[in-house]
Amino acid sequence: MAKSVPVHCPTCHREHSFTPPTFPCACGAPLTLPVPADATPELLAHRSWRDSWVAVRCPACDRQGQWPRPELGCACGTVVRLPVVPARGDAAGPGSAEADATERGAAEQGAPRSAAGRERQRPRVAGPFRPVPIRTERDAVMSAERYLRWLGFTDVRRPGVRAAPTASGVNLRGSRVIARIDPTTLPTTLRDVECLWLRSLMEDVTGICFSLAGYARDARCRADDLRLPLFVMDLTGAPQALNDWADDLLRRGRP
Repeated sequence: MAKSVPVHCPTCHREHSFTPPTFPCACGAPLTLPVPADATPELLAHRSWRDSWVAVRCPACDRQGQWPRPELGCACGTVVRLPVVPARGDAAGPGSAEADATERGAAEQGAPRSAAGRERQRPRVAGPFRPVPIRTERDAVMSAERYLRWLGFTDVRRPGVRAAPTASGVNLRGSRVIARIDPTTLPTTLRDVECLWLRSLMEDVTGICFSLAGYARDARCRADDLRLPLFVMDLTGAPQALNDWADDLLRRGRP
């Protein structure tokens, strides 16, 4: 297992223990992103596809691939990006043999070409969750669907074929759960959180919210008051519990 590193939130100065993510290389060996122990987190105010992936070389086969850059969400609502030790000789320009090899490595890992990345993992319910990299809005919904099934909501389904929420703000629905997935680059709003909670109250089910860009501060506070589980998703498709109600859901599994 990868060794955890301490990470201090630049906003509230709270200390977190972060375990660098491990991915399977194309050669079959596990590859742990080399996050330094003295890592200085970078406040994440804006996401771009290019900055969300990082080049890392596999220590087993020396193959260089593109991997999601690690990020961490603090309970105060801040999301930070963590530095990764760059691949050796990472100065290959477009069209070079090494650049082409990097592109092939990225394709083999399911990552967007010429990009860089992140990941994070929380308590597990039953075996490891296998995320799907997020490149489109539909990928975000698919990843959330798989995650809910992993949690135990085995009958969860998409109400329609669109990736965007329905008029009720619900992307996924099961006999005991409804979920909203916000794949936009703006924080999920207070209104979105309250609408999801009201819908879950009307249908007597558990409401769960997933967001790619995090949540507005008032939305975070309101969700805590309403006992609504909040998750943040990253480009690996691995959701991270963002409040106590989400952590409780992970510990309990299916209600």
